[in-house]
Amino acid sequence: MKIKHILPILTLAAATVSCTDLQRFPLDQGSSETWYSTETEFEMAVADMYRPVWWNLGQEAWNDDYFYRKIAGQPIIDGQLNSKTDIKGYLKLSERYTYFYRAIVRANCIINGYERGLENGIQKSKLDTWVAQARFCRACHYGMLVFHWGDVVYVNNMTTIEDSYTMGRTPKAEVIQHIYDDFDAAIADLPEMYTGLQQATKGAALAMKARFALWFGDYAIAAEAAKQCIALADKGVYALHEDFGQLFHERNHKEFVFIIPQSSGLNIHGESAPFSSVGSYTTRLAGGSASKGPSWSLLAAFECVDGQRIDQSPLFDSHNPFKNRDPRCAETLVEFDTEFLGHIFTSHPSKTTVKVPGTNKTEKNIDMYPIGNKNASYNGIVWRKRVEPEWGVSLNYVDQPIIILRLADVYLIYAEAMIEQNKIDDSVLEAINKIRARAYKCSESAGVPIGTAAVVGQSYPQVTTTNQAELRRILRRERHVEFAFEQLRYYDCIRWRIAKEAFNMPNCGLHATSAKAKEMGTKGIWFWGEAPTFSENEVPNFQGLIDKGWCEVHSKGAFSDRMYLWPIPAEEILINSNMTQNPGY
Repeated sequence: MKIKHILPILTLAAATVSCTDLQRFPLDQGSSETWYSTETEFEMAVADMYRPVWWNLGQEAWNDDYFYRKIAGQPIIDGQLNSKTDIKGYLKLSERYTYFYRAIVRANCIINGYERGLENGIQKSKLDTWVAQARFCRACHYGMLVFHWGDVVYVNNMTTIEDSYTMGRTPKAEVIQHIYDDFDAAIADLPEMYTGLQQATKGAALAMKARFALWFGDYAIAAEAAKQCIALADKGVYALHEDFGQLFHERNHKEFVFIIPQSSGLNIHGESAPFSSVGSYTTRLAGGSASKGPSWSLLAAFECVDGQRIDQSPLFDSHNPFKNRDPRCAETLVEFDTEFLGHIFTSHPSKTTVKVPGTNKTEKNIDMYPIGNKNASYNGIVWRKRVEPEWGVSLNYVDQPIIILRLADVYLIYAEAMIEQNKIDDSVLEAINKIRARAYKCSESAGVPIGTAAVVGQSYPQVTTTNQAELRRILRRERHVEFAFEQLRYYDCIRWRIAKEAFNMPNCGLHATSAKAKEMGTKGIWFWGEAPTFSENEVPNFQGLIDKGWCEVHSKGAFSDRMYLWPIPAEEILINSNMTQNPGY
């Protein structure tokens, strides 16, 4: 999937294409009464549907993988979500609701412009493809609406401003069927690959259908759609990257089934981390603030190389938590005493200076909280995954694509859907093991059969059990570590109904006083004095360390059951007497 031409088209389309939408926005672009008469107009309208701001996934701040030194202000974790929530950088509720509908209305305009296109002599096959793009986008945006709000207003054609004030909510099940119908229509008419354009393909439609079906609990539909997408991978359309860590420095790769390109130069970007305020994710020595980082909960989630959780494996060293861990641990988080962004990173309280890489010099260690710097990472760990070398000096938006869905997700969607149906066979184990093998660089594409390669004498921990409960736990851990910092954890916790437990666990970090921090180092109980425990839902619990005074609780969530669905924005309720509110708001 190429991105060469999409950004200039998006820039032009953003200034020229529109139609009336449900949110009563004034017309500031081309009129729907005269548009869709030429191929150029259709091409621009289709490109307009891929604005990054319309494709944002969940914020990292919405889940338990996130640690921010500013304790309060996140409405989902804090339990403060309401119909008027409008917090920049965390959740602007009405804006997200509006964006989904604005995108849907643009899709409806393209679909309704089909006949006008035919009348103006546009080739039917081209129109079919453009309408397929529109139906793909409409399905994705309705999928997000249903996931967040349940029953939603459903519109699949042009509507007047007057009508929009009186429309009620359509039952969720009915909207979901429309979503599947749109995906099926898109799958039938989209090509397998494009040359020069970054837009949805047949594989993207199959993969997104599989994702939403999984989210909605339609496991048979999810498994079948994922299976068909995997068949495209078997044909060479998609492929897993051989190097997990390197993948996230790519702008385009066969593993990316669906991405949205961004351009800081053209001011085309989304809002989700890590695409803005990038200095928040880099270390103090590299010129950043290290204020937005991974949580201890995420660090605890990675298994040891024997395939056991850290509370079960004899290989786990609580004083060196990166030792003997799944390689994705050090690819996702920065391992202590390793080079990162041109500096050696460690938060050990006794290492007041660190060596300057490539020299005989040393420099003051300001990545050591609170001794080296009172505003270094409060919990002593920072992100490596997705952080680019230039982020140390550039604190603006960057050009990483928004990764909506990649092939690894398709494999795990298939595996989970089959596990939930208790239809466990070799294909399920193979799907999980492909992802594990890649993490250990044991890929078949590297000429090494899965299950036989070794990393430093240790074969990757191949999954062999066919027990449904065991596989469910393994699958959920696999998703947690594979997709960290990809804005998917929130959706998984919501659909697994573990958000209340996971998000409300104490978010722990290092002691805020220098004396206590030094004591941890001198007594030999740094980094952790012991491994955390885990719940049946694979949620780590650091209460043992808290009770012994070996860490500090920096924040604690207050997520409540009502928040499994979001509230309809207050203004929608006020202007429409037929609009009802979700329970608890």
